This record gives sequence, structure tokens and C-alpha cells, in this order.
Amino acid sequence: MDQHKPVQPHPLRPLVLADLDVLREIYLEAVQHAEASLYSERQRRAWSHWADQLGDSLRHGEGLMSCSADGTGEAFALRLPADRVALLYCRPRSQRQGRGRQLLRAVEEQARRAGCHQLHTEASLLSQPLFSAEGWRVSWREALLIQGVPFQRFRMHKPLGPH
Repeated sequence: MDQHKPVQPHPLRPLVLADLDVLREIYLEAVQHAEASLYSERQRRAWSHWADQLGDSLRHGEGLMSCSADGTGEAFALRLPADRVALLYCRPRSQRQGRGRQLLRAVEEQARRAGCHQLHTEASLLSQPLFSAEGWRVSWREALLIQGVPFQRFRMHKPLGPH
């Protein structure tokens, strides 16, 4: 567990409704280019259908966008409801740069400030190692169907102590 690993700071800003198109781009790039060793082409196509639900998540949730130096959205995280990390996605070109770790830490801090004592999430095979490295614990592994296609994911949680 590497909860105190320093991260490269990237500009973060709050998500706004006008970000919907960028969120869809990031989401679809991340899903469609997910590691073939973890997700089949059929799974990536099925997973892509959830992009249509991003508008509702953005309207009702709270989150942050990680941006490049020119302001382009590269990754995002969103809590919905306040005690759940519902979305954490990064463009393939911006992965392995500390963006996910920085976003996760920032939304944890948002949750603390909002009075949450614990967060939970449903982590993909891709994101579970990051969550685990940040001190999250697997509650259970579950199977689910998306568009009739089987998937595995991890239900995870993290108690939030004082900062």
C-alpha cells in the first residue's frame, strides 16, 4: 500500500455540465482501449453503452477534471452519491502519469469536507490496483452483466479519517 506516494500535480478543476462531451470522449477512449488481456472486444463494446448515462451522473454528482497544460480534459473522477466514487477514467495517452491517483486523493478530500466517514466504489479490473494502492479494501468481488455480457468487478471501501 502506497498511500503517501507523491503524485505529479496536474491542474484540477470542478466538473460542470458543459463538460459532458469531454467526459464522453475520455470515458469512451478509456473503455475502448482497455487492456485486451483484461477485457475482450465484446466486453469493451458492451461497456461503451454506459456512456449514455454520463449526463445524469454529471447533473447529480460532484467531481473533478484533470487537465493538460492547455486546459484539455485528460481524466475525471465523480462522486455519486457523496459517499461513492462512481466514475474514474483517464485517456489512454494520459495514463501512468499520476492523474488517477491525484483525482482519487482529491475526491477523498472532497468527501471528508462533505462529512463522509467512508467511501465505496465498484472498481474495474483496471482500477482495482490503484484503489488498493491508495488504501481501499475489497469488500467482495462480483459478477455482473452489461448488455448481456459478463464482467467481474470489485466492491471496495475506504474509511476516511481526518486529513
